Amino acid sequence: MEDLNNVGSGRTAGEEATGHRPYVRHQRRVAAVSSPALSAARLTLPGVMDAEGRVDESRLRMHIFKNGGVYPSERGLVWRFLFGMYPCSSTALERSLLQEQLAVRYQVMKRKWQQFLPSAVQMHLNGTDAELVAAVRYFDQRQAQAQQQTQDQSEEVRDRLAFLELQAQILFERVTFDQHELREATRIIDKDVPRTNRDLSYFQGEGSGNLLVLRDILITYAAFHPEVSYAQGMNDLCSRFLEVLDSEVDTFWSFCCYMEKFSKDFRADGLHRKIELEAALLKELDPLLYTHLVTDSMESFTFCHRWLLLGFQREFEHSEALRLFEILSCDHLELISQQVDRARYQERLTRKYITEDNSESKLQAINTDFTFELFICAAILLENRESLLRCRDDVQLIQFTNSLQGTLELNSTLKKAEHHLYNYCKRCAWDYMNGRCRTHKSREEDFLYQLRSLLVLK
Repeated sequence: MEDLNNVGSGRTAGEEATGHRPYVRHQRRVAAVSSPALSAARLTLPGVMDAEGRVDESRLRMHIFKNGGVYPSERGLVWRFLFGMYPCSSTALERSLLQEQLAVRYQVMKRKWQQFLPSAVQMHLNGTDAELVAAVRYFDQRQAQAQQQTQDQSEEVRDRLAFLELQAQILFERVTFDQHELREATRIIDKDVPRTNRDLSYFQGEGSGNLLVLRDILITYAAFHPEVSYAQGMNDLCSRFLEVLDSEVDTFWSFCCYMEKFSKDFRADGLHRKIELEAALLKELDPLLYTHLVTDSMESFTFCHRWLLLGFQREFEHSEALRLFEILSCDHLELISQQVDRARYQERLTRKYITEDNSESKLQAINTDFTFELFICAAILLENRESLLRCRDDVQLIQFTNSLQGTLELNSTLKKAEHHLYNYCKRCAWDYMNGRCRTHKSREEDFLYQLRSLLVLK
């Protein structure tokens, strides 16, 4: 299992490439409105991009999977593909046109809610946050620069953008807003945005204007996704995209793509489901610790909520947290690849040769909802087992959780999580294959087929 064993170590080239350099802190300016130049930028990852700029998605995900992330210098471009803003099948020329279209659509969307709720255009400040007061000036300067750049465009470009704007206006013409809901979402956003991690240089000094960029992105998202709207924690999640992509437009669309898959995690039922799964996994791995944590009620596992919701954003050093986020987002250990497709084919052949008697026996229950992030969470819990066993109530659990912020080491945690996942799958797969192995295949080979089949992305 070469892939499994390599992924947690971040060794050799991956160690240099994936965030182990000291995190460079420097003053940042306000994010660009859009970054059209990146549409033609090239990835240096071996074999990932062809001459016309198309990306082999399977190779890209495998590179992240095997190397524990990408070079920080290429992270912004990689994320645009990884999170779906740029289709991997697009050429550089197609992306250039797409970038213009996305920029115009975003501006039309933002302008629509601003006209509907003009009182929300500017953030209401009480004057006690001097940095946010200064941020308004930096933000306004960027807006003026963007308007000047628009005026400096050629007549041909202006005509093309005017046509795209007309298309966008028609597209969003029938969108309506609920004033009460949008006003309430804006109120919560204005409360949460100043609490975004301002220890990062990206949100300091002139970069404090990025807090206002973040605010506009979140309100635009809430306005056009009323079924999701805004929930606490989205500001931290979106700020991660803004820092890496350094573009308002690109952050909005990448965040939207991410939320298409994970918006359910911000609903009560989604939260409850994840906590249930984490509890079930811990019961498999350490019944004693599980029993201790559910002595009072299942509510005890809510202390894991923030870890799972934000991808362990605060538990690791910042650059390592970014690296973990892209590892988890590449469907770590759930990769769709030709190798897995072949494994599924071999599994179908295996089932064909199973005797009728054996096929009637009940299978060992395998929970394919145990994603790798749950094993990361379990690895942290098991590593701190003794401290957890000393906790007697929810208050002590929360104190324990807070004490871990910024203290965990990523490579070590990945290796432990990988170890727990491997052993869990090994036990389940071998139980499943008990008495079913064909004579010309070893138990180990059958286990590999079972494991790969288990890890197919659902």
